[in-house]
Amino acid sequence: MPTTYHSLIGHPAPTITLPDHNGETYSLVPGQNSMPVALFFYPKSGSFGCTKEACQFRDAIAEKDTFKPGKVLIVGVSPDPVDKQRLFVEKQKLTYPVLSDESGAARAAYGVGRGLLGLLDVARVTFVIDGKGILRDVLDTTMNYGGHSKFVARWLDRLEGEIVDAPDRAGVPTVNGEASSDVDEKSVPKLDSLVVATVDEEPPAAPALAVG
Repeated sequence: MPTTYHSLIGHPAPTITLPDHNGETYSLVPGQNSMPVALFFYPKSGSFGCTKEACQFRDAIAEKDTFKPGKVLIVGVSPDPVDKQRLFVEKQKLTYPVLSDESGAARAAYGVGRGLLGLLDVARVTFVIDGKGILRDVLDTTMNYGGHSKFVARWLDRLEGEIVDAPDRAGVPTVNGEASSDVDEKSVPKLDSLVVATVDEEPPAAPALAVG
């Protein structure tokens, strides 16, 4: 049964090995160096929408703190051959790896199919992978090329917030990295004012205080 990207969410992201725009072998190993990854698949290097999308990621790296080198790895993938990828990277002055997936192996690994109701060979799909190598979310929208860098920006803010909040979870029992309520309370130190927020929940609001 073919992989679908929905089935990958919440699981370790696949490792892929492809030639980059210089023809050199490039292996993307999610979770390596504990750095988040934004992996975006796009239909065609040099086309209007794909150029806009690629340049928005380039500009984000130059302008936004959360996109700075060392904080996230941006990787672009399309079915174009190496020679075309090299020209695309040089012309647009892209500052991140752009990989050639002529065989479709990477698309198959990530469950990326055709776009625009089958009119395009490849859909425009972006994956966010956290520093542990877990695929957290995906955006599939071929027409909205401008939404992909914004999608990644929101997720980078969220992942950075999770790192900042991590010390607040010290002493909370975990199962597979998540807070668990199925642990003997006697074995856990009691913390009177501890509030734990899961990934998909907002912390509860503080109770209102009556005045007067």
